[in-house]
Amino acid sequence: MQTMLNQIFTLMRAEWMLTLIIFILLFIKVGSNGWKKEPLLNLIMLLLLVNFLAGFFSCPNGSLFGDMYRSSALTNLEKNMLNGGTLIISMLAYPWLQHQEHVEEFFLLLLSTLLGMFFMISSYNLLMFYLGLELSTIPLAALANFDLAKRKSSEAAFKFIISSAFSSGLLLFGISLVYGITGSLGFGDIAQHADSNPLLLFAFILLFAGFGFKISVVPFHLWTADVYEGSPVAITAYLSVISKGAIFFVLVPVLYTVFKPLAETWYRMLLLLSILTMLTGNLFALRQQNMKRLLAFSSIAQVGFILVGISGSSKMGSASVVYFILIYIFSNLGAFGVVAVISALTGKENLGDYKGLYHSNPALAWMLAISLFSLAGIPPVAGFFGKFFLLMAGAGKGNYGLIIIAALNMIVSLYYYLNVVRVILMDKNDEPLAKLNLALWPRLALWVCMAGMIITGLAGSIYDYIYSLSTGF
Repeated sequence: MQTMLNQIFTLMRAEWMLTLIIFILLFIKVGSNGWKKEPLLNLIMLLLLVNFLAGFFSCPNGSLFGDMYRSSALTNLEKNMLNGGTLIISMLAYPWLQHQEHVEEFFLLLLSTLLGMFFMISSYNLLMFYLGLELSTIPLAALANFDLAKRKSSEAAFKFIISSAFSSGLLLFGISLVYGITGSLGFGDIAQHADSNPLLLFAFILLFAGFGFKISVVPFHLWTADVYEGSPVAITAYLSVISKGAIFFVLVPVLYTVFKPLAETWYRMLLLLSILTMLTGNLFALRQQNMKRLLAFSSIAQVGFILVGISGSSKMGSASVVYFILIYIFSNLGAFGVVAVISALTGKENLGDYKGLYHSNPALAWMLAISLFSLAGIPPVAGFFGKFFLLMAGAGKGNYGLIIIAALNMIVSLYYYLNVVRVILMDKNDEPLAKLNLALWPRLALWVCMAGMIITGLAGSIYDYIYSLSTGF
């Protein structure tokens, strides 16, 4: 019994850390007469920083609960990447949270959904995966509606919960069929009994459709732009980076191990869906004037590039996905961070409002420009190396037509990314934004994003380390 308890506390360290912070916030909410905003936010930032730093301590490999839960060096790295991204988002949301009444509730919901993602990442059983998925999804709907005074926020939450309910129904139907065919929900047992059974193929399609809704793969992307636009900017960034990253961390091992016998089938699916997703995301991004909607369609296009890397079905494919998501955390949060602080301090979110940003806020303008360069894949920032490894992994199958299409999509994306850069650096505005004074936390978060975009691209040892932890066919 003592050994089992030691394993539970050791292998589930990341989950216990989050649970401890959640209980601390509950005690503050229930057991005090109310803290002032600034001390409370500073305490929460420090707790999240400690949680992130604790993730760097090594954790042994092992399994729990009848092999439903597995821990490894790779899963611990993935969890700490999400910890870091959540910390950055919280720091960037500081100006917005200063004007919110329910700060404790915001972080209780945010950390609850992160806890669900951790269970998803370590799941080695479809039941554990589904429980983690629901724990991560339901609080997100409440967070999307956190701007209670705004009608768009309520509409975003409604659309999100409806699409999530539909995707969960597809997942549950697929899981029930898989259990009926293989007699098990464990990943290893399913892989042993999987074959080209037409009913199993149908179950796999349902499961993949459920995944597709969560990561906004075309044609399951229709909710994305409206939900991103209506949600608070902090939650939009969380949906774009943390939520999608967690799903990809699960999708890769599911495809590479559980449904390895169906590799030819899902390879053809990924080819088609990656092309449709890149094209749709880029073409719709061309005409967007709202920054959150532009970044929403940009994130859809980025999903298409990630699918190209996954299609490589190799150790390099697995490593390139994790490496790209690490880069994507810094790049996308850098862009969303600038949008978040401008939205919180001025209430402006349209592209036209950003004209002449360089003349009034040169640091913010350059931070946004560098983030967009990274998202576009322009060297020497890290986004170039991230997309390079994704395309190299996709080329491992010898499908150079797909690589050419992906490269052409990168050229298309340059138009709307560089258009924003032109607006903020070159265009003039009769009523430019005033000089914005940022608090310590959001300023520090933006500099962390800038450093991350440079270091992760130039330090080749980071990719080598991720590659050493990855698994493939």
